[in-house]
Amino acid sequence: MQRHRFYAPSSSFTESSVTLDAEESRHLTRVLRLGEGARIFVFDGEGAEYECEIARVAKREVELNLLRRLDGVVESPLRLTLAQSLIKGDKFDWVIQKVTELGVTRIVPLVTDHSDIKRAEERSEQRLQRWRRISLEALKQCGRRKLVEICEPAPFDDFCGSAAQSARLIFSERGGQSLREVSAKLQDINQLSLCVASEGGWSERELLKAGDNGFTPVRLGSRILRTETAAVVAVTLAQHLFGDLR
Repeated sequence: MQRHRFYAPSSSFTESSVTLDAEESRHLTRVLRLGEGARIFVFDGEGAEYECEIARVAKREVELNLLRRLDGVVESPLRLTLAQSLIKGDKFDWVIQKVTELGVTRIVPLVTDHSDIKRAEERSEQRLQRWRRISLEALKQCGRRKLVEICEPAPFDDFCGSAAQSARLIFSERGGQSLREVSAKLQDINQLSLCVASEGGWSERELLKAGDNGFTPVRLGSRILRTETAAVVAVTLAQHLFGDLR
């Protein structure tokens, strides 16, 4: 049986019920055509998920009774940040969808020297909301229960200076250590930041800046990958080595 999953912020929950907002309610009633008595699942974006029963359907909201809280671990133990240089078209949307499925914790769009889209060209708020919707839909599909933090586009230098003091890797087509070599030096880490360039790669200045801020240059084999491929490969390998894809 298909499992229908919905999102409601924790403020929408009481001890025994939860109310879906207008958008989620519209999808439930008009798209899925579910009615009172149907069973669905609702997660709060903070780690909790409940099996629910539809109790009341109104024009702009749906009220649900909480039946049981789901057990089991679905989130990776690795707090993983992907800092991805901005790229054109739907490639960035695709990256957000796939790395959400793979368990990233945070996504930082980067404005870099060779990025295809500059910050001034972005319709910032509109695009940010689109990215968050894509990530939310991916969460519903893959079974995760925590929202992915998606930040506003940031200059590369700003990200380098503010990255958490944890393991930090920058993937470069110009060489560096293999991920196997790096992983041997990173034992029992639970936090990791990955930087992936646009199709134009990193500038020499950016590589120097990253090195000065403690980023380790890493290569992904002998072939040059497209940026969206590199992002998915980097996240997958990181989850395999340090997370829950084992």
